[in-house]
Amino acid sequence: MDNKAIVRRFIEEYQSQGDVRVAEETLADDFVDHSPFGPLPPDREGVKQLFSTLRAAFPDLHAVVHDQSADGDKVWTRKTFHGTNDGEFMGSPPTGKTVAFDVIDVVRLRDGQFVEHWNVVDALGLMQQLGAVPAPA
Repeated sequence: MDNKAIVRRFIEEYQSQGDVRVAEETLADDFVDHSPFGPLPPDREGVKQLFSTLRAAFPDLHAVVHDQSADGDKVWTRKTFHGTNDGEFMGSPPTGKTVAFDVIDVVRLRDGQFVEHWNVVDALGLMQQLGAVPAPA
């Protein structure tokens, strides 16, 4: 399986469907997240904690991939996550609102596993959709 296919499997089967076995197979023991979310550890456990939190807050969470490219051992993916806020998120009660937020990921792979990750997330847009931050006028 090529690197793009491995990343796509991670997105489809783990991030979108919640199959933790895929995270266990795909995230290397020495994985480093250079863009960890908040106070989460910058390792494979931090990624699993993040998606456990997201899945609890957005049970129907799923990603749509718009673009993906590979160069050597790195894969870039531009995607949008969609979900309905039916659970607590960052200390706020559920809103019932449907949200969409954009993410650009860069992953470096070694022997079919993720070893490094960087990303840019439209967190402000997400918080505006949930009503936690006012939208621009």
